[in-house]
Amino acid sequence: MAEPFDFTPVPPEGRGAAQTLRTAPDGPWRRLRRDKSARLALGLLAALFLFAFLGPLVVPYGYDAFLRGAENLPPLGFGAEEEALRAAGEFVFPHLLGTDRFGRDALARLMAGTRVSLCVALAAGALVLTVGTTYGAVSGWRGGKTDLVLQRVAEVVASVPEVLVILLASTALGDLFQSFAQAHPESELARALLRVGPNLCAMLLTFAGLYWVSLSRVVRGEVLRLKETEYVTAARALGASGRRIVLRHLLPNCAGQIAVTVCLQIPTAIFLESFLSFLGVGVTAPMTSLGALIQEALGALYTYPYRLIFPTAVLGLLILSFQVLGDRLRDALDPRTAI
Repeated sequence: MAEPFDFTPVPPEGRGAAQTLRTAPDGPWRRLRRDKSARLALGLLAALFLFAFLGPLVVPYGYDAFLRGAENLPPLGFGAEEEALRAAGEFVFPHLLGTDRFGRDALARLMAGTRVSLCVALAAGALVLTVGTTYGAVSGWRGGKTDLVLQRVAEVVASVPEVLVILLASTALGDLFQSFAQAHPESELARALLRVGPNLCAMLLTFAGLYWVSLSRVVRGEVLRLKETEYVTAARALGASGRRIVLRHLLPNCAGQIAVTVCLQIPTAIFLESFLSFLGVGVTAPMTSLGALIQEALGALYTYPYRLIFPTAVLGLLILSFQVLGDRLRDALDPRTAI
């Protein structure tokens, strides 16, 4: 026989305490904000974006400006003309990272190189996300012969060497840009294309044409798995169209896999651009990138070793931040990790 106190009602304060223990599961963004490594990666990326895009508003030197008499200055150095201005009592902004052999400010060029790498990262991520998600969702949802044909096409695309495609496309685009500039000498578009250069445009076209394969396979696999679940069957029974099911039910459940794949493709794009610029087939002078800065620094490694440290550190931080962010996004957006 049960004791009388076993059936004693819970007091109001106890009921409130019990209710506070049954908290709702955290959302994905709250879990992401709680993750220290994710906050660190986001902080580094935010700092690099500010450095690349807002830094030129502070530093008065252009990345392509030649300063006569200020060649090969050490960090915090001043040229001969700048020393004369300082002696006259005028304020002269120091060359915080020194200058190169042509007298160009190293900090301004580092900002420009970081800006190019970040633009490549954003463009590559957007292209891979758009093409890969669409291709994989169509292949997985349609299935059958459509899936078979699309996967064979993806295998052919994956076997194409991207470096060869970039070199061929840059050659073709170079002639095209020159012809367009000669036909429209006053056009702002022609000047912008020549400033960007055919190599960088060829890289972006290659990312759109080749780098989506891995993401499409991930999305296809997830769609094939999820389209047999109960809630998809219920949506079909209620008359939902295939497009609505894919956009409202399947792709949101693939968000974790899509995020991590895109964030891992971005460092690959940054590294490829830096590698090609290091070889001299990347961005066109006077534009620079992190790979071009590293290549220039290697020529004076024994005389000015500090020139290699800064672009290498920025490149490493960029790649590491995107990789850590992709891994943390996968954990935060995966519903199975919710408590």
